[in-house]
This record gives sequence, structure tokens and C-alpha cells, in this order.
Amino acid sequence: MPRPEANQTVRLDVDRAAGTSAIRISFTDQRLTAHGGLIVWSHFLHQKRFRAELAQRLPHAPTSPNAYVPTDIALGYVGGILAGADKLSRVAWLQNDPAIAEVLGIEAVASQSTFSRFFSAFGFQSCEELAELHAWALRGLPSSARPSEGYTLDLDSWALLHEDGHQQGVAVGYTRRGLKPCHRPLIAALAEPKMIAGYALRSGNTACVNGATEFLRQTLRRLPAQVRVGLVRGDSGFGDAGVQQAAEDLGLKFIFVARLTRPVQSLCRHEDTHGQPTEVAGIDVQETQAMRPGRRLVLIRQRIAERPQAGGKRLLDVPAYKFQALVTNLPVSTDALGVWRRYNGRADIENRIKELGAQFGIKGLCCQSFWATEATHHLAIVAYNLCVLLQRRLGQLQRCELGTLRWRLFARAAVWSRARGKPTLRLAVRGLESRSWWMQILEKLGAPPNCHAVDCLAA
Repeated sequence: MPRPEANQTVRLDVDRAAGTSAIRISFTDQRLTAHGGLIVWSHFLHQKRFRAELAQRLPHAPTSPNAYVPTDIALGYVGGILAGADKLSRVAWLQNDPAIAEVLGIEAVASQSTFSRFFSAFGFQSCEELAELHAWALRGLPSSARPSEGYTLDLDSWALLHEDGHQQGVAVGYTRRGLKPCHRPLIAALAEPKMIAGYALRSGNTACVNGATEFLRQTLRRLPAQVRVGLVRGDSGFGDAGVQQAAEDLGLKFIFVARLTRPVQSLCRHEDTHGQPTEVAGIDVQETQAMRPGRRLVLIRQRIAERPQAGGKRLLDVPAYKFQALVTNLPVSTDALGVWRRYNGRADIENRIKELGAQFGIKGLCCQSFWATEATHHLAIVAYNLCVLLQRRLGQLQRCELGTLRWRLFARAAVWSRARGKPTLRLAVRGLESRSWWMQILEKLGAPPNCHAVDCLAA
């Protein structure tokens, strides 16, 4: 195929309301990027001194003069995630963007084979080092969102489906779609700032509770000193007596979904004068006798006629209701209704899981090596936490998802050049209102960290 020349032109027809028109297609040597807005991200990483922190967590140094610096490979990978890539091959495709490396402050975006070699060098110890970055991201949080109670830590696990099923750690396990090959990671999130505090990848045939006790201990050990956890919440997968005891040994209050064993089912009844109605029609709560001293058991009863979508278990003896049970060690000053209200917020961790899977690429990031897969996930989660901190830095009052950040901020076309020898990035922004919005962003980013600006990303 002949090489196209700079002045070569092709005409393509386009249908318009007024009739057919032709558009001339030619080529340019200008260094254009579709992701010029990532310069905001790169400057924020500079302010956080992230490159130096990341360099301490990577497992190896370059082996030849021509090799990429490991931090450049990792930063290119994170930049690809923010640009929308969910596989290493799609991150590598950013090599076709002639200015993205300059915007990210790296030598170049690595190829797929380079990414594969880079991540294959990770093992258990180097993944443990990467996990420390989650706690590093939490250092900027205030002492507590509620000083008298501390932060709330939510635990969960979920299935990452991998239909081909040949990678290390991919095994057949229970999923919402039946028995499927998958990984089954554990995740811990701080509810108030909506940030991830811990993550651990596990084989797909692992039970929810396996390793949960040690995972909880490791997550708390890594937390910065000023981040005090006052309450731990988890679903029925974490209702095991060992996890409860570990939480108590660590001095934590907890609320876990209790399994509806036969002794618990025997306590589930029809309408009872001792039940407390909630603000949600069709839901009543009642505290009853727990199986162990120091524990409280709260039964949640949902009338199916009023709440056909209700979760929980339906019992043959009480067909008109679905039941759930909560076990807690909160003091009696928090009544049954208060326990139910404090547990309700745990469902928000599902939004973190969905965003990490769909927008930060974790669903599609699966390498042959188990530890390589965990390393890709850790870096994607670091990107998530830093996106939360970036929004706090910009004065964002309500956190938005990566998709919003991408379309409003990161995915901004720009021209890279050297005006009088100085690197220059010209963002493609039209209109005084849009340029004023961007100037607010840039000025806020350059202001001292304690300067609070308007909620500019929601504008």
C-alpha cells in the first residue's frame, strides 16, 4: 500500500438535512491528543508526589539502558484506565495518540508485551507493597467524619467472571449467574469518604468468609493513625463467628447479616406487638434474644404484598413475609430501629464495586499470572482513590463517577507544541462560558489545598 503524503486528500459524502455535502479528509503532523484534560490529573499527581511513592512499591528496576522506567509503565497503565481502557491491549493502543505521553509526563505508553512482562514480575510481596498505596491515599482524610463514632468500614466480596477460565486463580464458583469460572476478591471501603481501604484477590472457588478475618486485620493495620474505624458492616458472608470475634478483639463495633439458621428461623413470627415500624412501609424490626452473650439479634420483617422486591428469605411457616437478621455488639442505647438504619448504608459499597468493575476496568483485567492480575487491580483501585481525592481538591461537594470525570474533564482534545521552546498544551475549548469553567478548574488546582472553591465539576 502506498504511503499517504501530507497533502493527499480524499472526499467523503455526508447526508445533511439540506442535502449531500462532501468533506475533504487529509493528514496532519501536528501532535494532537484526545485526552488533553489528563494534564489536570498529571499535575494533581505531581502535587501528591505520587511518582516517588509509586517507585517505592514497584518490584524491579530497568534491566537495560533502553528499558522503560517502571514508574512510566505504571503511570501509562493508570492513564489508560482513566482514558477508558479495560484491557492491557487497549491501554497499549494509546501509543497511537501522539501527545498522550507528554500529557502524562512519561517517556511513552508501553506496548502490550511490555505491560505483560512488567506485571508478570509481581508476586505476593510486591502486591502487598502495592496494597499499601490504598492506605497512603487515605492520609489526607480528616481524623473522622463523626469524631464521636469514627469511620464506617464496609466489607464485601464479589465474583469477577472469566468465561475462558484458563488464568491462574480462575475457578468455578457460585455467582449470580450460577456456577461460573471466576475470581472472588475481598474489598473494604470507608463509607463516608467513599474510598477503598483494602483489596485482596482470591480464587473463584473460595467461600466468602475464607481469609476475611486476616483481611480485616491487615486492612486495619495499614490505615493511617488518624483514620479510626468505629463500625464494621458486612453481609451474611461475613456473619461467621470468627469474623465477629476478630472485630471484637480489635475493639470494633459491628453489624453483620446473620444467617437464618433453624434457631433464628424459630424466632421469626407473624405480626407482633413488639415490632417497631420503620419509615419504609412494609418493614418492621424487632430485637430478640441472641445466641451468645454480648450479642444482639435484630429481625427485619418485610411484607411481600407491600414490598414484592424485598430481599431476604421466605419461610414456609410465615409465607406472607421475607426475613433478614442482623447481629451486632452495639450498645443497647442504639435500639433495634437504630441498628437497622445504621446497617442500611452498607448497600452503597455495591456502587463502588460496580464502578470499579465497569469504569476502572477490573472486570476485564485478567492476566495469566494470579499476582499480575492482582497488581493490575491494585493500580486501578489506586486510580479510583486518587480520582476521589482530585474531586476533593477541586472543591467537588458531591463525588461523581469516572464516566463523568472522563467526559467533562479528561477527554478534552488538545494540541501539543513547543512555543518558543516551552512545552505548551492548547485545550480545544470554545466559548467564554466553557473557558471560564476550565479556568476555575486550573486556578483551583493551583490554589493552596485549604482554599475551597465552587462545585465546579457539577456545573
